[in-house]
Amino acid sequence: MDTVRFFELVTEWFEVLGVLSMVVGFAFAFFLAARTWKRTGDGARAFKSLRESLGGAILLGLELLVAADIVKTVTSVPSLTDVAVLGMIVLIRTVLSLSIEIEIDGVAPWRRALVTGPQVLADATRRSAQGEPGAPDEAAGG
Repeated sequence: MDTVRFFELVTEWFEVLGVLSMVVGFAFAFFLAARTWKRTGDGARAFKSLRESLGGAILLGLELLVAADIVKTVTSVPSLTDVAVLGMIVLIRTVLSLSIEIEIDGVAPWRRALVTGPQVLADATRRSAQGEPGAPDEAAGG
């Protein structure tokens, strides 16, 4: 197998993993929200769990899609048009990621320790497993 075909396959796998992580994350987010609502009876807490875990899944998917775009630069023909299109795609996905992080955390990433998509999902999972409605969130220091 030549290197160009190898990197094309790697790009395709990153793209598949990115989309798959969003689809699976969507289902997982609703599962966590339902579990939180069932355990606590608190709709607001269940909605917050849904929002955070869905945002984390989208963040993870966007990070994988950006990785696919970066790998794609290895195999693309070096033309100004291709570079401009790829740059715009990466820029749009990065702005989306930042917007979602700010929406989830309520603070810009450079004002707080950077939290990745998988960390958001893990925190949402941990919080949904807590049975008490008013339990403080250890990850947030509260």
